[in-house]
Amino acid sequence: MRQRLADKISDTLVGLWLLVPEHLRLGTWDLLCGWTQQPAVRIEPRLALQLVHEAALCVKGIRERRRITYRGFEVLNGLPFLAADTAVHHLLDDHSVAEAQRLQIALGKIRRASGEYAGKLLVIDPHRPPSYTRRNVRLRRVEEGSKPAKTAQMFFCLDGDTEQPVCCMIGTSARTVTQATPELLDMAARILDPLPSKALVAADNEHYSAELIDHVHQNTPFDLVVPMASRPDADRRYRAIPPEQFTPEWAGYATATLPYTPRGSHAGPYCELVQRQGERPDQWYFNSFLSTTDRDPVDALTREFPKRWHVEEFFNAHQALGWRHAGTLNLNIRYGQMTMALLAQAAIHRLRGRLGEPYRHWDAEHLANGVFRGLEGDIRVVRDTIVVTYYNAPDRDLLASQYEDLPTKLAAEEVDPHIPWLYGLQLDFRFK
Repeated sequence: MRQRLADKISDTLVGLWLLVPEHLRLGTWDLLCGWTQQPAVRIEPRLALQLVHEAALCVKGIRERRRITYRGFEVLNGLPFLAADTAVHHLLDDHSVAEAQRLQIALGKIRRASGEYAGKLLVIDPHRPPSYTRRNVRLRRVEEGSKPAKTAQMFFCLDGDTEQPVCCMIGTSARTVTQATPELLDMAARILDPLPSKALVAADNEHYSAELIDHVHQNTPFDLVVPMASRPDADRRYRAIPPEQFTPEWAGYATATLPYTPRGSHAGPYCELVQRQGERPDQWYFNSFLSTTDRDPVDALTREFPKRWHVEEFFNAHQALGWRHAGTLNLNIRYGQMTMALLAQAAIHRLRGRLGEPYRHWDAEHLANGVFRGLEGDIRVVRDTIVVTYYNAPDRDLLASQYEDLPTKLAAEEVDPHIPWLYGLQLDFRFK
């Protein structure tokens, strides 16, 4: 390993070294050492770091059996070799779901302290990518009318204002949303503690169940708003509401708040937020939402709830980091992989903030191809500093302002510039 650092390495993956300053700022190494429960001199945290960087590259794996070798990639992870599938399998299988959850909570608390979560609005949603497991599992329809297939079940919680993931979890394909959501919200509450008053959770109609609504109301610090099913009997009930109970908000839009107890609920009544759209009676159509507290319907339905779609945008832009497919339903392995992808996303988010436009809005694959694989250069050691030199990099002035003289910039932020997984060497960048 020391000899490789002494040799000059030239490659096309040197763009990944831009993540190192973000790892130092984020505390990625300490998080990985805590997850593996091994000291910094051991190999296990370095294997985990390889998984983080594989996720950043949006690949299933870049290991030896896939006949791809990248000189420089292994050095970035503090390794003299690429870890094989067997070593990675044992690493992930040796760590439980509970350990992955503790890692997510520790990461989330760091991001919360850094101001990356507002904590006022959370959006939750299940994500069901295809699974290639050979086990006998419950089959699910990915889309209405599609053929049932094997899927993995992932459950995500995002901050609706900052659009950043707070936590995620996994379950077998038979686990229901009602069973999974309490655990997901418990993790979110531990990360965001102390919560702002009246923190709201926005969910889709898949979360509409009396058991779940009662649990959120009685056992969590959150309020919940969830759509109610549109049925002919419900439409008739809305049309029977006296017009004076609706409050006109603007032309063609009015709201009403009614008491409502879902069938099977033991903790109601709750509030039904009804919105009526259309100016004349023959144009009216209705939508309704159940809220566990009496909220301003205009604020809840027109400002907050539409942000729920940020979770769909998140899946489209970032699922390539490691949430697009599932090769196994070993929950220890999948949860570990998902959590490493969450670490990668956190570092990449901070990198986007420094690079600005247009990188801020590139999806994960575009950024991997355009930056992490798209920059050419070399890596060499000069005294106690690893110097990464980029040739003909785009936005050279922007990159230079952020990364040249990096040890001084990190020290000014009260971040130790020495890289613990690379013998305490520092890192600096040059742009030619």
